[in-house]
Amino acid sequence: MRALSVKLWRDLIQLRGQAIAIGLVMACGVATLIMSLSMLDSMATTIDRYYKQSRFAQVFVHLERAPLSLIDRIAEVPGVAYAQARVIERVTLDMQRLEEPAWGRIVSLPEDTNSGLNLVHLRSGRYPEAPREVLVGQRFATAHGLVAGDEINAVLNGRREVLRVVGIGLSPEFVYLISPGSILPENERYGVFWMAHREMEAAFDMEGAFNDAILTLSPNAIEQEVIDRVDDLTERYGSLGAYGRLDQPSHRFLDNELKELRGTALIVPVIFLIVSAFLLNIVLARMIATQREQIAALKALGYSSREIGLHYLQFVLVIAVCSAFVGSLLGAWMGRGMTAMYAEFFDFPSFEYVIKRRVIVLGISVSSISATLGVASALYAAMRLPPAEAMRPRAPQSYRPTILERVGVHRFLPTSLRMIVRQLERQPAKTLLSILGVSLATAILVLGRYSEDAVGFIMDHQFNRVLRYDANVVLFDKTDSSAISTVSSMPGILATEPYRRITARIHAGHKKELVDMLALERVDGMQQLLDLSGRQIPLADSGILISSVLADKLDIRPGMTVTVEALEGRRPEIELPVCGVIDDFAGLSVYVRLKDLNRWLREQGAIGGIMVQVDSELAESLYLELKQAPRVVAVESTHAMRENFDELVIRNMAIMRPFLISFSVIIAFGVVYNSARISLAERSRDLSTLRVLGFSKREIASIQLWELALITGFGIPVGLVAGYLLAEFTSEATAMEIARMPFVIAPSTFGFSAVVVLTASIVSGLIVRRRLDRIDLIAVL
Repeated sequence: MRALSVKLWRDLIQLRGQAIAIGLVMACGVATLIMSLSMLDSMATTIDRYYKQSRFAQVFVHLERAPLSLIDRIAEVPGVAYAQARVIERVTLDMQRLEEPAWGRIVSLPEDTNSGLNLVHLRSGRYPEAPREVLVGQRFATAHGLVAGDEINAVLNGRREVLRVVGIGLSPEFVYLISPGSILPENERYGVFWMAHREMEAAFDMEGAFNDAILTLSPNAIEQEVIDRVDDLTERYGSLGAYGRLDQPSHRFLDNELKELRGTALIVPVIFLIVSAFLLNIVLARMIATQREQIAALKALGYSSREIGLHYLQFVLVIAVCSAFVGSLLGAWMGRGMTAMYAEFFDFPSFEYVIKRRVIVLGISVSSISATLGVASALYAAMRLPPAEAMRPRAPQSYRPTILERVGVHRFLPTSLRMIVRQLERQPAKTLLSILGVSLATAILVLGRYSEDAVGFIMDHQFNRVLRYDANVVLFDKTDSSAISTVSSMPGILATEPYRRITARIHAGHKKELVDMLALERVDGMQQLLDLSGRQIPLADSGILISSVLADKLDIRPGMTVTVEALEGRRPEIELPVCGVIDDFAGLSVYVRLKDLNRWLREQGAIGGIMVQVDSELAESLYLELKQAPRVVAVESTHAMRENFDELVIRNMAIMRPFLISFSVIIAFGVVYNSARISLAERSRDLSTLRVLGFSKREIASIQLWELALITGFGIPVGLVAGYLLAEFTSEATAMEIARMPFVIAPSTFGFSAVVVLTASIVSGLIVRRRLDRIDLIAVL
């Protein structure tokens, strides 16, 4: 095989440009696969280790107030391994760095901080012991520069207190910390705190009582059966309903992130590998066609068909393995970068990037297998080619008039254009494959820009159309409507609008789901109910609107009737019609009129918060006064929310944008360049003949370049449509339950994709033109 090995390296050197272009496309696919799978392993390993070390609970239940004796009854439920009672309350904070009040959640710690569930990992300092001592969550502490010994002015149970920071901690319960109703962390405005259990009892009048319980289950326990039994015990104490770990806010987001990584590992690499396999098939088929005489000579000298097939397979595998090596290095580097990015969102005691050997092996295997499958037909053709037939030139194609010639249009076309049309029409398979390649390159570009368009749409839709208020004043529990006049009299208030938010359970047949219900005074007020096109969605009296995610999950359609179980007050169960479905980006949401909700709960005039429009010149005075109001939990500024969105989402997308564009450009250039080079190789004899007959270099170059232009011109529109469909499929495949990206593609994305492919076509054409100028006429002929 020594002679074939020499031939192998000569072929690789001769086709190095095409091999490198294909290899880069394949390397991009392998890099995405390695990055996604290694991050999936890193995340899963980190989560599993942290949950075990901290004894993360498996079932959670929040109540209004229950005696401590109830926790013993819960512990006796079959399947419960351990039950722990806690006190959890909201706290309002006066932070020097903020104009508006911040807020958070304060959680009780057991006397023995090393026992129980959801153990708090101490980053610095010590655990709280004395009155008003607190442990602060790491995110909030970092955002405000808090260290042990600092003091925080806070409102606890309607009383102003001074909290003393004694340490900084982490909890598995708050790996991804978000405020109620939000999908992004607000590190400066929302935090978590821990206080000794006996001090929490005293501060919130909870002596001998608790309002939150966490449980672990025995190995053979059935979670739903335990939840049902716990619900039966806690319903009379104002329980919001027990739920498992999959519905715990922090874990649910982590679980959705793992699902998204799996989707990325499945979809994107497959596209790149399919394109690279397609290109390899074309290149190898062309190489075999031009080496017919060499194949015949090798077989005549005694080389078997198997050895010939193995030789060409080695050509493909060299490209595949080298690409996998480069892709593995690139994927590992990108994975480390993703680890740093994830560390900005998730709080783990340690988050190490892990790349397992099986992931590297899988990357090499997938690239090699996809390449082998892609060239299987070409290899089979080389192996079954008889020596006697291979010694002869290929039989001429059956020429026939083209469609343009049959209809008589050819008389109005220049000779060069007629030659191009004949070439394309007489080789329909090659022409269609070339157009397909350009289409795939265009589709990848559209897909790469889709997420950026979706995020931009969310920004515009949410902050410029839906949210018409400047700030949202969140109140403690439910408050009567007199709070509206109190807030209206504060400096800088231009307009007010009350709302209320409760937790409810929706029943649709045998399915049920815990949801966030938002009750609005007006559907065309400070929080608009709009579809994606900006049209108002009507909300009839005594009806509800549901998010599209919830509608899909419970299989609900407009006009159907569902059972709504309010988990507050008298906890009524009401049959209500579904008026419509709204594309809400925040997941499982239900909208209702405020007057209807209060009528069902028999709590006329109750509100949970007030949306306000503010005079910007008096905003500082207003926020200062709201900090002093004992019934105010928090003030959520739309300006602050937008800044937070920009910082967390737009900045991270800006980091990823160069990779997406680079990958897209690589695949576009790889496809177009290979199509141009293969076409040149196939027509070099014809073009050289034209040169001998007197055609100028410019004239023969125009024939080749116009053919490339026509293929590109047909491929781009098809690719734009394919990209649209591919982005739609990806949107559905990677949709998360707690947040869903809208399927929106801006016109600029189509323009960008077309320009990039055109640019790749022009560059490829210039390279081909240069090779045409240097063509050796005697050698070719």
